[in-house]
Amino acid sequence: MISTGKAANTWDVIGLGANSVDYVYMLPAYPQASGPRAKMRVSAHFLSCGGQIATALATCSQMGLRAKYLGTTGTDDNGRRIREELGRRKIDLTDAIIRDVPNQFAVILVEEKSGERIVLWDRDERLQLRARELPAEVFLSTRVLHVDDVDQDAAIRAARLVRDRGVLVTSDIDRVTDLTEELVASVTVPIFAEHVPVAMTGEHDPERALRKLRRVHDGLLCVTLGANGAMALDGDRPIYLPAFKVDAVDTTGAGDVFRGAFIYALLEGHPPAEVLRFANAAAAVSCTRVGAIDGVPSLDEARRLMA
Repeated sequence: MISTGKAANTWDVIGLGANSVDYVYMLPAYPQASGPRAKMRVSAHFLSCGGQIATALATCSQMGLRAKYLGTTGTDDNGRRIREELGRRKIDLTDAIIRDVPNQFAVILVEEKSGERIVLWDRDERLQLRARELPAEVFLSTRVLHVDDVDQDAAIRAARLVRDRGVLVTSDIDRVTDLTEELVASVTVPIFAEHVPVAMTGEHDPERALRKLRRVHDGLLCVTLGANGAMALDGDRPIYLPAFKVDAVDTTGAGDVFRGAFIYALLEGHPPAEVLRFANAAAAVSCTRVGAIDGVPSLDEARRLMA
């Protein structure tokens, strides 16, 4: 059983990693290089805030957790937009860093029929959060630290710092680099995107892939499986929970919402199977709305879908 701590900490969760402003385009079908889909009219378009950590924290805050963001934002309109959005959602930005560069952004193409999306993104290298910039004392005032793999050196250093002090560390691992195994080993609960265990182990079966990942981590392992739900390996016991069936409008941010809800359920002390089920429900609700942070569900909405 994972200990989540019940001390009177300042924060329930601190998130370290990416934010983004998304330019979302709804399309009747995915484009093709030639033929009738080489040109098509956009059905609708809008701006929406997102990013892995920002969306996960918005989920935590919406569910009543005290959340704090650590990361970098730009000085342009998008940087101001993401700061205003996180502030409006009662996420503390006291230690967030503002750099005189453009904020990270993404162009997201959403197919209307399925809600599936393609993400095209850019991030100025000067937005990188350096390990020496971490406010070490702040991390020790939280019950959970949630990191992604955008600024890996900083994420690894922060994870090691707080995990040694008994703080739970969850993660959003979305790619494979030279530092991925080190990051996995540094956190308490690695949560992988579906393609990552395959790339790390060569195993296309999720359970076999998680079992192979035991060589770098002996705790709870989790992988999100998109429309197929999620799987975890708890000790030697595999746990599979299918996704809730909904009419998807936009899947952008669903994995980030899953992680935010996962954190909430962990802090509530639920067993792994119930944690996965609740996180699946929250992610499913988010798919019925457009936008990443705009799609974040309330606690009651996730519970109603479970019921």
